Amino acid sequence: MSGIDDLCRLPIVLAPMAGGPSTPELTAAVSEAGGLGVLAGGYLSPEELGRRIAAVERLTDRPFGANLFSPPARAETSPEQAAELRRYRELLVELGYPPELLPETPVFDDDGYRAKLEVVADSRAAVVSTAFGYPDEAATRLLRSRGKAIALKATTPEEIEYLDKADCDAIVVQGREAGGHRATVLSPPEAGSSFTLSELLDHARGATSKPVVAAGGIATASDVEGALRRGAAAAQAGTAFLLAEEAGTKETHRRALQELRGRSTTLTRAFSGRLARGIGNAFIEWVGERAPGLYPELHHLTSGLRAEANGAGDAEALNLWAGVGFPSAEAAPAARIVEALAAGAAAQTK
Repeated sequence: MSGIDDLCRLPIVLAPMAGGPSTPELTAAVSEAGGLGVLAGGYLSPEELGRRIAAVERLTDRPFGANLFSPPARAETSPEQAAELRRYRELLVELGYPPELLPETPVFDDDGYRAKLEVVADSRAAVVSTAFGYPDEAATRLLRSRGKAIALKATTPEEIEYLDKADCDAIVVQGREAGGHRATVLSPPEAGSSFTLSELLDHARGATSKPVVAAGGIATASDVEGALRRGAAAAQAGTAFLLAEEAGTKETHRRALQELRGRSTTLTRAFSGRLARGIGNAFIEWVGERAPGLYPELHHLTSGLRAEANGAGDAEALNLWAGVGFPSAEAAPAARIVEALAAGAAAQTK
């Protein structure tokens, strides 16, 4: 990966959005439009990830990327963590949420990371990125042996400096404005939520010569223009594509993005146990700061509750992941969204 230009005609990268929004159709459409589509592999079985990658390969001959969830640093749920989870479950029941939707036994897994690593290594994905952690030596060696470029995320100046020396081809700097989960690896999650995208881009200019992709609050052409003027090689957008025709965004989530434009976003652990940014709602307000930092157990604990809320059209009990720029999101074909964002790149070159 000698540069972003080798992978896409336009400096627009699709953020991998696990849990529904990411689809083969959206990934391919962004790549076909001249950007770089990235398929989310999180929450999928290795077999399903393989099917989705194959679908992308049928839909486009253009380069695309794939993203995986790195496994937790721990190997199991400790008795103390199980007790924390039990107390949180009791809180949710007290708040009126159905106990039958909240499993009593903690569920811990590594999201099938190693098996999915083999899937992406054997695919035509040109770029592989990870969330929640950085690939170890064995994983990096495997990806390099298959000719993959590696893009890794930084949410702090410390992580930018670490990745400058690491075996990766590009650094995705994620400002606190970004929707969905925080990608912090080397620091407590709160530390990774302290820096704006502009602050990180300014630091990266003097800290690394690697290509930097700007992520967080990229919702309009002017956002893209601003990121490129600060030295980014490309801009990564996720929330801007949540209403795309090709996106698999849940219907309740889609409606909330359009009907709740007057609300602000907030960072919460309430749904998954990891800090994530979404539109504020009753669930987040009632739970407050009482959710333990236990991912993936808390994600599995609330999965049934979230599915029920989506089916009932209840936006007040659903994780409405979105970045600060969500009011700018428009319902349109992905190609039109890419074109609109890329206008910022044209303005930057004038």
